[in-house]
Amino acid sequence: MDFFFPVIAGIETEYGIVRSDTESSDPVIESMELIRSYKGSEPLKWNYSEEDPSMDARGFHAEGLAQDREEEEFTRSDHQRFFSFREMKSDRILPNGARFYNDHTHPEYSTPECHGLFDLLAQDRAGILVMRMAKKNREEQLAPDGRIALYRNNTDYHGHSYGCHENYLLPREIPFERIVSHLLPFLVARTILVGAGKYSTESSERSGEVRYQISQRADFMEALIGVDTMHNRPLVNSRDEPHARTSSYRRLHLIVGDANMSEWQTAMKVGMTRLVLGLLLRDISVSGVAMENPLLAIREISRSLYDQKPVSMENGTDMTALEILESYMHVCQGFSHNDKESSWVLGEWSTALEDFRKDPSLLSDRVDWIAKKELFDSFRQEQSLASDDPWLQSLDLAYHDLDPENGLFWEMESSGAMRRLTREEDVLRAIDGPPSQGRPRIRSAILSLFGDRISEAGWERIRFKDGSLVDLPLFLKETPEDMNLLEKKVRSLKHPGDLASLFIEKPFSRS
Repeated sequence: MDFFFPVIAGIETEYGIVRSDTESSDPVIESMELIRSYKGSEPLKWNYSEEDPSMDARGFHAEGLAQDREEEEFTRSDHQRFFSFREMKSDRILPNGARFYNDHTHPEYSTPECHGLFDLLAQDRAGILVMRMAKKNREEQLAPDGRIALYRNNTDYHGHSYGCHENYLLPREIPFERIVSHLLPFLVARTILVGAGKYSTESSERSGEVRYQISQRADFMEALIGVDTMHNRPLVNSRDEPHARTSSYRRLHLIVGDANMSEWQTAMKVGMTRLVLGLLLRDISVSGVAMENPLLAIREISRSLYDQKPVSMENGTDMTALEILESYMHVCQGFSHNDKESSWVLGEWSTALEDFRKDPSLLSDRVDWIAKKELFDSFRQEQSLASDDPWLQSLDLAYHDLDPENGLFWEMESSGAMRRLTREEDVLRAIDGPPSQGRPRIRSAILSLFGDRISEAGWERIRFKDGSLVDLPLFLKETPEDMNLLEKKVRSLKHPGDLASLFIEKPFSRS
């Protein structure tokens, strides 16, 4: 981006997992075994000592979190299963710099940190291939009858949700409260362009009602701000784990978004958000967009579909999600964007809003919830089905199936009915290859060079069996060419103790 601070981004996706050859299976064990079956990396202890999920960006430790109680319950049940916490997590750090592990009942793929939007898109798509390879290996272990199904969605349709989390690096100097007030209306309004769609209503006040809506996550948002991710989920997560130097950086952790099948939506979800965060870096506000009740608004937007109703604003007026997104877009357009990615996002943003105003079905080639609505409306008409027929929910789930033979999305993409933005060769390269810029390249090189001497590793720190450790800088200003030279230096070393002299992180300056 052309802002003075590069907003590095990453995506964490938890996948739904079902073993279909048996009536009773343990999702914790199935997730463990799926990850262990992946042959692309060796097990490695994750550095959990660097994590503090109860640290709140507002300056305090949150106590008595629902997720802490659930963690304790999981730990107790894990002891009954006769395996340790480490065994349950089954952590893998992949050659591309990604993390692949068991988040209790869901296999999770976390992309490496990416400077470029299309680097991130390739890394996220590579995660799908990693999941497929692990599934194939696991089914071979269960042969002849074992069957595993994996779903890139956010709900089991019975009130349980799992996440697709976005992460953005920001300077610590921007107050967290400023980030929240600036971002909240945008996060709610962007739902109309980035929702995955679902045939279900799972909010407490309308539980059990079956109807189609835009967002898979809107029903589960219960707070404006908070550190919880499993209960009382917030629109803006306040967990303060920068995975970098705490005095200089913060990591914005967003849990409100859906897991998209559409690459266009994944690109726009991150691309638009980075541009809006870029306004913060310039100390620019978007006026008149504060909502009276953002939690109510996201549910209203999710259920309005093509006929978007206005939501109540703090200043007493009403605005539609389209109008709110347009307000943000116009401010973003007011600045020059010399990089191709930002220009692409702004162009697509403008076209998408125009298309939605003309006819939302024009977006059926790039927006999951609209593609599914058009597909399911046609199917309902052909089969004379009621709007709450359970068959429709089964088709909804099939859209998100990772299996290229069974998943409805893959045929739509291969036929050109849904846009694809990545090239297959870039995705295949991303399975083992880190992004061209930033910390993942060096983390990957160290793991491949000194893997047998490492005791544990994380995003920012690697600890060796001899007791030495190395902290990895973010390499914010280094170009791909700079990283090539640095990687060569790393790979020329004979001993991990020599690494520290290469990594002297300097504070990021705006010059």
